[in-house]
Amino acid sequence: MENTKDEIREFLVLGEEEGDRLDVYLSSQLGEMSRSYIQKIIKDKKVKVNGKIEKAKYAVKEDDSVVIEIPAPKLLEVIPQDIPIDIVYEDDDLLIVNKPQDMVVHPAPGNYENTLVNAILYHCKDNLSSINGVIRPGIVHRIDKDTSGILMIAKNNNAHNSLAEQLKDHSITREYEFICHGVVKEDKITVDRPIGRNPKDRLKMAIVKDGKRAVTHFEVIQRYENFTHMKANLETGRTHQIRVHAASIGHPLLGDPIYGPKNSKIKCKGQTLHARKLGFIHPTTKQYVEFDSDLPDYFVEILNKIK
Repeated sequence: MENTKDEIREFLVLGEEEGDRLDVYLSSQLGEMSRSYIQKIIKDKKVKVNGKIEKAKYAVKEDDSVVIEIPAPKLLEVIPQDIPIDIVYEDDDLLIVNKPQDMVVHPAPGNYENTLVNAILYHCKDNLSSINGVIRPGIVHRIDKDTSGILMIAKNNNAHNSLAEQLKDHSITREYEFICHGVVKEDKITVDRPIGRNPKDRLKMAIVKDGKRAVTHFEVIQRYENFTHMKANLETGRTHQIRVHAASIGHPLLGDPIYGPKNSKIKCKGQTLHARKLGFIHPTTKQYVEFDSDLPDYFVEILNKIK
């Protein structure tokens, strides 16, 4: 069941965090929430510092006790919306869609509209798995807002369980294409380094000793003067895995606002990362199926610019 109660979270400000605005500090602690939504919670007087209501511009001090009351999700606000979706395949168990760049997969506090979930609720009506609750119906896995490409939706709980088990066993084929900074010398690189929350910036992921094991297999597709077009096969599926691993070998993704350089001659809306291929055992037929997605226009346009 979805949580229907307000959630109370408490944080203790560390020395290196002193001086941050209250809204910035809470954004770093609550990476899953937008800063604008946190500002709304502060405005609604749901945040106390050392027992006192403070404004968003308050500069936190070392050893401040910050308590935030996070409102329970307003589940009734997740409504079906007639948003066009690119359907690659559909049957009674599955929906394979090609998500565009700049589309969020599922609703989150402060953002309940214009997501992929709103679109599939309209398309599938009540034919979606309920395992991940009302906010994420049918969602077995996700890709970032600025990542384009293919992903699978479960239309019933049996299909959801089957696909989730395959993800857990690392048996699903997940191939991505991306453009990174610099010229990668090796034709193939495997990165096996654990990923977890960055202890210094909760909005970021990082290579951390106590993180979860993460394995990415990289392969060069084409080298250019200052960039490399590559593909990546995921053995595991951690948050920001390709982006973190690529940056860790000195080749961050072009357009990556979090792990890439601040300035680039090539302007992008977000990271140039496309989920190209998805393969798995069909929950009902038990046969291996595989689906491909062509590179989107934005990706092709950037490839033409760097040639």
